[in-house]
Amino acid sequence: MTEEPLRATVSLRGVLFGPEGEVLVVRRASDGGWELPGGRLGAGEPVVEGLHREIEEETSIEPDVEEPVHTHAWLNDAGLGRFAVYYYCTVEGKSVSLSPEHTDYDWIVVETATERLSETQSEAVACAWEVHDDG
Repeated sequence: MTEEPLRATVSLRGVLFGPEGEVLVVRRASDGGWELPGGRLGAGEPVVEGLHREIEEETSIEPDVEEPVHTHAWLNDAGLGRFAVYYYCTVEGKSVSLSPEHTDYDWIVVETATERLSETQSEAVACAWEVHDDG
């Protein structure tokens, strides 16, 4: 048993697979880093609806949210708790219109994810690829 429970903001991210099996990544305007699309869940907001909302707001894509594939809990640099849930998602098209939160996007092959994403997000892509590959 842990001594103190994690009090955390919940972040939802989508591992979006396009029609050719590539994954969508977006570049943050704040620091230029690459990430999977998604964001924070609102209080009382249903999880899948929250993820769908975040992805649509950031990319204008309406994903099919399939299933959770990875989770991660941590304390950020400010000592605040974070808990992320990554979902396997599919999309029919690859047309993206970014919100001001992001400056660029790319559809990448799964093997390239480790070059662009954090270790945790790369792990989420690998887990989602297993689901995609089994589908």
